[in-house]
Amino acid sequence: MDFDLTQEQTALRDMIRAFVEKEVRPHARAWDEEGKFPFEAVAKLGELGLMGAMVPEEYGGSGMDTVGYAIAVEEIAKGDGSLALTVASHNSLCTAHILAFGSEALRRKYLPGLASGRMLGAWALTEPGSGSDSLNMRTKAEWKGGCWIINGSKMFITQGNVGGVYVVLAVSDREKGRDGVTAFLVEAGTKGLSTGKKLNKLGMRSSDTAELVFEDLEIKPGNVIGEVNSGFRDTMRNLAGGRISIAALSAGIGLGAMAEAIAYSKERRQFGQPISSFQAIQWMLADMATELEAAELLTLRAAYLKDAGRPYVQEAAIAKLFASEAAMRATIKAVQIHGGYGYIQEYPVERYMRDAKLCEIGEGTSEVQRLIIARRLIRGN
Repeated sequence: MDFDLTQEQTALRDMIRAFVEKEVRPHARAWDEEGKFPFEAVAKLGELGLMGAMVPEEYGGSGMDTVGYAIAVEEIAKGDGSLALTVASHNSLCTAHILAFGSEALRRKYLPGLASGRMLGAWALTEPGSGSDSLNMRTKAEWKGGCWIINGSKMFITQGNVGGVYVVLAVSDREKGRDGVTAFLVEAGTKGLSTGKKLNKLGMRSSDTAELVFEDLEIKPGNVIGEVNSGFRDTMRNLAGGRISIAALSAGIGLGAMAEAIAYSKERRQFGQPISSFQAIQWMLADMATELEAAELLTLRAAYLKDAGRPYVQEAAIAKLFASEAAMRATIKAVQIHGGYGYIQEYPVERYMRDAKLCEIGEGTSEVQRLIIARRLIRGN
């Protein structure tokens, strides 16, 4: 086994670290407090090639492998979980779905804009009444007069208000269950598509999240992504890859919080000495480091398997489950190490803690990951 990064991956990591230090850390607190979407930072990430991380160069992307992409998401998350979530959802959900299952015409038309960051992508699966129970969706697509007519609504859609293109999942044949869902590509501004107000969240506050409403939205046949009624199967494949990016996001948040806790513990003095000399603090830091390193390795293993074309669904679920819960534990410890200062916004650890919570919920809750893992163990694959 070789645990070293390649020269190219190390250069990528160092480049993103420098960018985060200069362009992200000084603004993350203000973005969070204002709930402000960082358009300028996202545009700069587009210039760096990170909004089209795994899009092939022929479509205007950077052509990274999954390992490199995971490194990128983790490094951004160390500075700001919200910005990392924007990168992860844009790349792993909307853009990846079009790349993997869209027609060549759709790829040529939309991927260059998505890869450059000039156009942001959103992916619409979750509904007000169906989260983990995604097959219980109510948004429906009916074939009428030579086009598809979509009616319904979606909830908790990342980039919902700022997206330029949406991948929308809708029931096209309810009697077929999982084989009766179709994915559609919808441009922002299309008649029949409206967005609700930006949702005011606990964490990830500068990541845009909104409700979508469809009222007799007309979609041409050419905007079907994949085959009619193949949308749910394609979605499950897409989500497996997306879980790697959320695992990387989780690890980054946890590592960012740990770095803050280490620095603070060296500066904060109690009883005539820095609190880093206290065994209670040392043990918390040791636990954080152990779990977060394991989270990183699980994430990179899943990414490696995906790049190698080997089965990785189980490994992605394991990485996402462990990394998200490790991040939550690490950020709680970071707040504890800061004591009362950890509970005020002057120090970033409270933001890391709020941001970490979403990682246990989004792209499949921890409970869903446990179901995936257990069922595969029982089946023996």
